[in-house]
Amino acid sequence: MAPEFDAPITKPLADHLLHQLNLPSDFGDHHPQRDRGPAVSSGNRLNKARLRGASVLTVIVLMMTGCSLDDGELLRRPGASQTEAGGEEGGGKRDSPYVPPEEWSEPQRWAVLPRGEEVDGHDNEVGFPHTEQGAVAMLTAVQSAVAEGEHSLVDEQMSIFDSYMVSADRTEATETRVRQAAEQADADLRRDLGAPAEGALPPGAYLRGVAVGFQIIDASAGEVSAYVLSRVTTKASETAEEDSAYSRTLLAAEWEGGDWRLSSAASARAMQETQGQTPPEMVAPGDEAFNSAGWTAIREAS
Repeated sequence: MAPEFDAPITKPLADHLLHQLNLPSDFGDHHPQRDRGPAVSSGNRLNKARLRGASVLTVIVLMMTGCSLDDGELLRRPGASQTEAGGEEGGGKRDSPYVPPEEWSEPQRWAVLPRGEEVDGHDNEVGFPHTEQGAVAMLTAVQSAVAEGEHSLVDEQMSIFDSYMVSADRTEATETRVRQAAEQADADLRRDLGAPAEGALPPGAYLRGVAVGFQIIDASAGEVSAYVLSRVTTKASETAEEDSAYSRTLLAAEWEGGDWRLSSAASARAMQETQGQTPPEMVAPGDEAFNSAGWTAIREAS
């Protein structure tokens, strides 16, 4: 059975999910024979790979909610107008990449998040403290993705499912949806990078995601929700330039069995709570807008 929620996932809420998660319009459409349009240039492929990398971090939450994702918008450069971002006035949607400013503005809020007490069989940290920042630490761990060499996006997403999902979401149907979505995302990323459809990624090719900021939405002893800001970098080969993007994801954790767990029901409640609100702007630490958006920067623990 699919996860049950306090309220149904309606079409307006599904649209809200896309807006909050900033997904490309074809994400979540898993028809293998779909006509994807004319071939794109290598530059456009890398732009799509960057966007794919930013959106793939949301695979698990989207598949757990079971939403039908028919519409969406590409990652926008902060401050871009509808026309600049390729909205209605621009005659279509297009990628308008964010470029961090050259001048550094010190983040006003920093946090050194706690580490998990141990690592599990997937080398994922588990056993986070029963605190607000302990919950955030788990959520940022979920957003730290790596696909490189023999380790694929499918491997990464399924390890997250195994390590961090709340027990209510550990159903056979949910696991199947997550795997199918991860397989599609992996295939799309490989195509965008010009990598082989199977086997190890070429030397020097990778996708790496790391959480760089967060903003608490709500917190209690048993449930914490937050926006997580991540930087995702992709590289097609040893000689290719590294490309990067920023991803904003709304996630929620429940305290269960002595640890924080990723929960689709809690995430859906957080999405409903924030529906109609403007999410924080996606900007890099060091950007003045990072402070005005209310982000807390993450400092690496020593």
